[in-house]
Amino acid sequence: MAKAAPPKKPATKTAKPAAMPNGLDVGQKAPAFALPADDGSVVKMKDLKGKKLVLYFYPKDMTPGCTTEAIDFSAQKKAFEKAGAEVFGISKDSVERHLKFREKHDLAVRLLSDEGGEMLEAYGVWAEKSLYGRKFMGINRTTFLIDETGVIARIWQKVKVKNHADEVLDAVKAL
Repeated sequence: MAKAAPPKKPATKTAKPAAMPNGLDVGQKAPAFALPADDGSVVKMKDLKGKKLVLYFYPKDMTPGCTTEAIDFSAQKKAFEKAGAEVFGISKDSVERHLKFREKHDLAVRLLSDEGGEMLEAYGVWAEKSLYGRKFMGINRTTFLIDETGVIARIWQKVKVKNHADEVLDAVKAL
């Protein structure tokens, strides 16, 4: 008597990551920006043409997860540069608070201040959040990889900080 063939497993498809809540998606032109940095300069997207950009949006300076993320990206700064990318951390914190944050933790990446929230809105990371039943507006921890032509190559939503900088560096190298 012949053995019955094992049941076939359903074909699995790799799910395409969801677009941002505002519809921004991989393959689209990244929204332009011009923001003040912690070093006193103004960083403009148009001045960064020809470079890969890593834009990581984080909720707040001096908090545990945000500190870990900034330290991890800073530790990899030279590797990102070698791969042709510049890394920027972005939050609503003031330039002054960014400067204190950078100095306290000896951060190597530049931090951009979007106190008005225009860039946060354009990138779809400003959203309603909930903590212990309380609803409030805040930044969803999200990272964008933008190619040399200004097109979004990858989006990481709901970022878990552990090993995130390494994962982003691998994606930059593969681009």
